[in-house]
Amino acid sequence: MNSLTHFSKKQRQLLTWWCRESPYRDCQAVICDGAVRSGKTFCMGLSFACWAMSRFTGENFALCGKTVSALKRNLTDRLLEQLKSLGFGVEYRVSQSRFTLRCRGRENRFYLFGGKDESSASLIQGMTLAGVLLDEVALMPRSFVEQALARCSVEGSRFWFNCNPEGPSHWFFREWVSQAQKKHALHLHFTMEDNPSLSPAMRQRYRELYQGVFYRRFVLGEWAAAQGLVYPMFEMSRHVFTDAPGVAGRYVSCDYGTINPMSMGLWGQQDGVWYRLKEYYYDSRRENRQLTDQEYLSALEQLIGAHPVEAVIIDPSAASFLECVRRTGRWKVLKAKNQVQDGIRRVSTMLGQGRLKFHVSCTDTIREFSQYVWEDSGQGEAPKKEHDHAMDDIRYLVSTLADRGEGAFFVASNPRPAPQEGGGFFAKTNKGT
Repeated sequence: MNSLTHFSKKQRQLLTWWCRESPYRDCQAVICDGAVRSGKTFCMGLSFACWAMSRFTGENFALCGKTVSALKRNLTDRLLEQLKSLGFGVEYRVSQSRFTLRCRGRENRFYLFGGKDESSASLIQGMTLAGVLLDEVALMPRSFVEQALARCSVEGSRFWFNCNPEGPSHWFFREWVSQAQKKHALHLHFTMEDNPSLSPAMRQRYRELYQGVFYRRFVLGEWAAAQGLVYPMFEMSRHVFTDAPGVAGRYVSCDYGTINPMSMGLWGQQDGVWYRLKEYYYDSRRENRQLTDQEYLSALEQLIGAHPVEAVIIDPSAASFLECVRRTGRWKVLKAKNQVQDGIRRVSTMLGQGRLKFHVSCTDTIREFSQYVWEDSGQGEAPKKEHDHAMDDIRYLVSTLADRGEGAFFVASNPRPAPQEGGGFFAKTNKGT
């Protein structure tokens, strides 16, 4: 990395916006949003570290992600390797989630934080910071973000924001992106074309990976509203089959309900496609009778029949039914992964790729696809809590097996390029600071 020519124009702007020669040097913050794999995350981390070491010594800084593990995976592991190659002294204390950088007689400490929920704000409370970088800021609660910003009381401190878009009603879009000029913030919008390490073939791969609102957000980089059907890509002609393929049942997914409907699906897999072979759907309101866990267990046994099921994936909130199934000792029981937005994105991808199919007898599943819609509660976008029971059990299957690395659900991505050798970058950006 002997010069800035290895970077795109947008990346160079991010790397140098704080330098004295830059017309944006007086900005109090930088906001980078846009498409996935657009090259904004690593460049922001590198720019943040170089800015901190050029302007300060003996100060504390914070790098924040949705979780500390996600922050390490997405940014700091690679960043620290690059900083070492640029000549920085790096002392990383994993147990304390912090690292120290040293260069040209200067030394600063960088703390790692996870902002996953409202309680996370207490983790950063009481610190005094000279700057904060918030990676995936749109996934963090507002209380955590505002507490992190309030900690930046050192003269000359700056805010660094990075995210993929959510909906236009999201608080970060309303308070920061749409008011960037008022907040004295530099707003840089990235596309995949701004990442020179991403080949045309990989760009096309990502364009084919996402569907619907997720395509607009993650590929086009738009703060697009989620409205209408959650799964508009579902088509009877493409996703519904009549003649069962020669596949055995492998998993059962279950969304538990007593007053609300109980939905279970038996799944088989062939050539990367997952088939919902049969379903069980019981609506106690429609039938005017609630069933017990034991009665649901009998229904599960009938659904599975003689199929060699590897595991039953159950709604994690259904503690009593989880225990009821586990006590039989007949099947492995898995608590479902229940991240709603990530799960919907994964199901959308599978539907778009034609890798989820449903037997024509699964009438309640097919009905819910036409009724499952988005709503905006004022606290953010989410699927409306109606006609969502088969939709939830499908999401449980996809998310749980994806997190377990189940072959058909695993989508590989190109490894990040190895850091370039050389020490010219810091010397170049430090000049005139």
